[in-house]
Amino acid sequence: MPNQPTNQMQIKASDEILRGVYSNALQISHSRTEVIFDFLSLTPPQGQLVSRVITSPAHAKQILAALGENLKKYESQHGAITAAEAPSGDFGFSAPSK
Repeated sequence: MPNQPTNQMQIKASDEILRGVYSNALQISHSRTEVIFDFLSLTPPQGQLVSRVITSPAHAKQILAALGENLKKYESQHGAITAAEAPSGDFGFSAPSK
């Protein structure tokens, strides 16, 4: 029907956000009310936090389901994904030196 409202939402994004950032590692932590995704770029001799996403546990569970569904679609089109080795050792964060 022509006068029916749609359920579409317009999303605005700056050119910088649209370019994205490269991440080759992810550290996940949580509290009772939040799940924190720290996307890292690990390039020796030093790594860098390139993005942090904080969300609710319920939304994190939806992200997990959506990621699983998309990986299944990817593998059906491109073949099985071979898991990369997990990084060895523990890494933490430090404030930038001034």
